[in-house]
Amino acid sequence: MPLEHVNITVHDPKATAAVLSDLFDWQIRWEGPAMDNGYTVHVGDSTGYLALYKPSHALQPATDTYQQMGGLNHVAVVVDNLDATEARVVAAGFTPDNHAEYEPGRRFYFDGPEGIEFEVVQYD
Repeated sequence: MPLEHVNITVHDPKATAAVLSDLFDWQIRWEGPAMDNGYTVHVGDSTGYLALYKPSHALQPATDTYQQMGGLNHVAVVVDNLDATEARVVAAGFTPDNHAEYEPGRRFYFDGPEGIEFEVVQYD
């Protein structure tokens, strides 16, 4: 079964959604009030999305998520043109790193808005 969505807590759901829309050709699927007087923006495509949630209270920065039980380590996005997406990532002011090519495709990573790590992959 396909993954429908992932919910991530962020400081600014609207700004984060705008950046992700530009990078990945995503659209805002829904936005509005959320639990505990928060606000959420759903951004993605017709098959899945990220729910970007902001609670009504101040947020604390995350520590190294790779060392936390249940930590969000990265979000992987499949694209049709890795090189064009990397150019958009660079133009948006982010730094691609950890380039790799192994079965079944090529990929790179970058720390995106809100410090969320993204893996961008193109399957051959």
